Amino acid sequence: MPHKLKDLKRPVPSDIDIAQAVTLVPIKQIADEVGLLPEELEFFGNYKAKVHLDVRERLKDVPNGKYVVVTAITPTPLGEGKTTTTVGLSQALGAHLGRKVFTCVRQPSQGPTFGIKGGAAGGGYSQVLPMEDFNLHLTGDLHAITAANNLLAAAIDARMFHEAQTPDDEALFDRLCPKAKDGSRRFAPVMLRRLEKLGIHKTNPADLTAEERARFARLDIDPASITWRRVVDTNDRFLRGITVGEGPDEKGFTRKTGYDITVASEIMAILALTTSLADMRERLGRMVIGTNKAGEPITADDLGVSGALTVLMKDAIMPNLMQTVEGTPAFVHAGPFANIAHGNSSIVADQIALKLVGPDGFVITEAGFGADIGMEKFFDIKCRYSGLIPNVVVLVATIRALKMHGGGPKVVAGKPLDSAYTDENLELLEKGCANLKVHIKNAVSFGIPVVVAINRFSTDTDHEVELVRKVAKEAGAEDAVMSNHWADGGAGAVELGKAVIAAAEKPSNFKFLYPLEMSIKEKIETIVRDIYGGAGVEFLPEAERKIELYNRVGFDKLPICMAKTHLSLSHDPAVKGAPTGFIVPVRDIRASVGAGFLYPLLGTMSTMPGLPLRPVFYDVDLDLETGKVMGLF
Repeated sequence: MPHKLKDLKRPVPSDIDIAQAVTLVPIKQIADEVGLLPEELEFFGNYKAKVHLDVRERLKDVPNGKYVVVTAITPTPLGEGKTTTTVGLSQALGAHLGRKVFTCVRQPSQGPTFGIKGGAAGGGYSQVLPMEDFNLHLTGDLHAITAANNLLAAAIDARMFHEAQTPDDEALFDRLCPKAKDGSRRFAPVMLRRLEKLGIHKTNPADLTAEERARFARLDIDPASITWRRVVDTNDRFLRGITVGEGPDEKGFTRKTGYDITVASEIMAILALTTSLADMRERLGRMVIGTNKAGEPITADDLGVSGALTVLMKDAIMPNLMQTVEGTPAFVHAGPFANIAHGNSSIVADQIALKLVGPDGFVITEAGFGADIGMEKFFDIKCRYSGLIPNVVVLVATIRALKMHGGGPKVVAGKPLDSAYTDENLELLEKGCANLKVHIKNAVSFGIPVVVAINRFSTDTDHEVELVRKVAKEAGAEDAVMSNHWADGGAGAVELGKAVIAAAEKPSNFKFLYPLEMSIKEKIETIVRDIYGGAGVEFLPEAERKIELYNRVGFDKLPICMAKTHLSLSHDPAVKGAPTGFIVPVRDIRASVGAGFLYPLLGTMSTMPGLPLRPVFYDVDLDLETGKVMGLF
């Protein structure tokens, strides 16, 4: 059962010291308490397990619990504590207020874990445990994504190589469909998908005409159109741009490409948005890697690799069951980027959790970055595919971030904060609350009640907290509550929990920001105008070319996943507060057809972070006597 923390240490120890001091509950006990059956679990040691999706079928007649999404104002580069708030709120509801509750959060990349950020399991006395497993290999989901992504990348280059080596179409067809000993031929099941796409309704290779054989066999991929890159879950800046094909056997087949970090892979976005194994198979097959020389999209199905990708991902689709510091259950599953992807944990984890908690319970999930990015994508992308209707938005704000938006000095990770952030300054704070008002307005515009969580730091004064509460409620929030869950665990978020319970009883009238039938340009312009506060959009030549292509090939009805900075409501990270009147340049628009969205690029988006001179991996080591991990934070 969930348990209240005792003997809270002061000063608050490091995250890993807190995590390793907790006596963990065996995951089998956690599973029993939430109503999971032994046959619905795949155990990974004593403290984590995968959960089979068929639990949804067993519980299909159980009404869903209340669905709460945690987001934030536009953050400083330090982050404002969304995950910590998500966990602290769950602990308050489960261990202190007696409600059934589930936490649903993303799995972090190992890149930031060893780079500049450190761990991402929450913080202080509001964490998901085992913290070391959460931040490292967990159950291998990221490795499965890496393997699947790179298998597709290898298939692309191999196919271009062999087509170039085999100029005769008939010979190419013979190599793809070799004769058996008895002289017969057969199509692999995935080949039938390509035939159907081509409008060839034949299942016997011998029945195809010469023209049909040529159309089937030769993909004729345009190397300049390829958007699929390799991935690795490490911050390795020197892989951002590479040349492949330098080996002696591939001489003459070189091309420039590069690596992204694993969490930027479209396969990660698919894992988060899929609803079943069959749905994942279809999405993986629809992934577009580029076009042929006639400008027609080439998919993973065309390359014949989509079935193998599904096999690599068949276990990763199951959510990972873990626990918080206070013994409340947590699902950790998927971890898509929140800038180029949608930045939310998986649909299947939310679906299972909502059934397990039942109608009186709560599922607390988190949307990445500020509400202009993560929350908007949660509503307009994730909720479209899940069919789930949220009950409450929790908007995390810090006085530190609001002062920055009021014109405070630049906040830089690793450098001490200016005194403007540690001394009371109501004038600066009130100016910065303009950013908070925009986010509240945006959340309310979706028809969902909003509760502001003021994540309190030790230097925040009562006058400052009261000012934020007043502004938030005047702007339309149901309530605004100071929360101290980092230092006090669930006990520090009890008032926040009560506010969320009250808001969840309020009527909601959820609606999407835009209909999918809108044109690509209209959808982008709606987001810029209604969410960011911009005056308009400038579509640069490459974006115009992509719009023409996507209209022609039928991708124009997909939702939009804006790729922009999280450090400003605008496209410019230097612009703080609540800017208006700006024009957003869209330099390119890319298609994640398998995941099911288009992503316009509003600036330069890095998909492969780099390591600083002094990465946090300096601090990570193993105590050889106890076997404990040291230095994660």
